[in-house]
Amino acid sequence: MDAFFQGSLLDTASEPTLGELGGTVERTELSHGAWVDVRRDWVSGADELYLHLQQQVPWRAERREMYDRVVDVPRLLCFYGERDAWPHPVIGEAREALTRHYLPELGEPFATAGLCYYRDGRDSVAWHGDRIGRGRSADTMVAIMSLGEHRRLSLRPVGGGDQIGFTLGHGDLVVMGGSCQRTWEHAVLKTAKPVGGRISVQLRPRGVL
Repeated sequence: MDAFFQGSLLDTASEPTLGELGGTVERTELSHGAWVDVRRDWVSGADELYLHLQQQVPWRAERREMYDRVVDVPRLLCFYGERDAWPHPVIGEAREALTRHYLPELGEPFATAGLCYYRDGRDSVAWHGDRIGRGRSADTMVAIMSLGEHRRLSLRPVGGGDQIGFTLGHGDLVVMGGSCQRTWEHAVLKTAKPVGGRISVQLRPRGVL
């Protein structure tokens, strides 16, 4: 389904495994109590996981109403609830590892997994915050495992301000926490550069979307 896929020359693991969190996570403090954690290369064998998910996940295309017309969502989607059979064991391992690490701050476990498949640079997600559920009125967290080609996750304050961004791919982890979903917005913007596919695995607490 990709035009092309270039694996990482540095990731030679044949089976997906997770690294440590702890002191390997780098935190960037934002305004209004928001923050972003980044853990590079958290998933070893990330390219194998990418190819497995690309082929085994029942991806679906969606159409949504925007202004006065219905348009195609520019990416493919799949959602896994708490009791669903997840498409690879390492995603469940990631949920447990993130819960152990962040429970003192988050106060509840990570529960669900939303997957997005960006097939090329034309696929994107517009500026938004995950404000359904707790994210609308209280601090929460969204953790994203980034697999496949590098794409930039852009962030900006709600209401305007300077943008920042993190280029993620090949097993990187990013966690948006504190007030980030209420006071900042994030997006993966279109790019004219020739890039292959990227899959993001978004782990969230119960009820947050």
